Amino acid sequence: MAGLGQTPSPGSEADSESERMTIAAEVRPHAYDPQENPELFEGILARRVVASVIDVIVIGAPLLAAAMFIFIFGLVTFGLGWALYWLLYPAAVIWALFYYGVTLGSPASATLGMRAMEIQMRTWYGAPAYFVLGAVHAVVYWISVSALTPLILVVGFFNARKRLLHDILVGTVIINSAPRAALLRERAVGGYGGFGL
Repeated sequence: MAGLGQTPSPGSEADSESERMTIAAEVRPHAYDPQENPELFEGILARRVVASVIDVIVIGAPLLAAAMFIFIFGLVTFGLGWALYWLLYPAAVIWALFYYGVTLGSPASATLGMRAMEIQMRTWYGAPAYFVLGAVHAVVYWISVSALTPLILVVGFFNARKRLLHDILVGTVIINSAPRAALLRERAVGGYGGFGL
């Protein structure tokens, strides 16, 4: 055993202990390069806005129906049914997390709005999204927008991958779907003046 100020010999206990403490970490490169594949990111920000509006409608419609049901139920029960309104907020949170988790965790890796706009979510290293990632992505989005105002969405204008702050924090990237990217690639090669769909 080496004393203070002495260097341990190659076969010493301290050397073998440091070898056991080594942790191997695999560093993965970004899967989507905007320089090599600009068609993956063309029009993403505008499509995300429209997809978000569609998703808010999909999430809000059942909640509105539930609120109307509770209102009518309250009328029928002379106001007693209105006590169910306290369940509406927790139900809204659970429904939204379930919606984002299931749709982003599906094989399409996209919410219904994203599917309509032909975009999808991937991890920064190219893997499809999964349930927990979809739910966490939604939570980080809500927290960041609530705490830092919607101005955080401006981050997308200042990076080549068009990632927003919550995408960067969670490790995701939103890209055009394969059919849309292929169409954009064909149009760029075909001489239609570049991208612009």
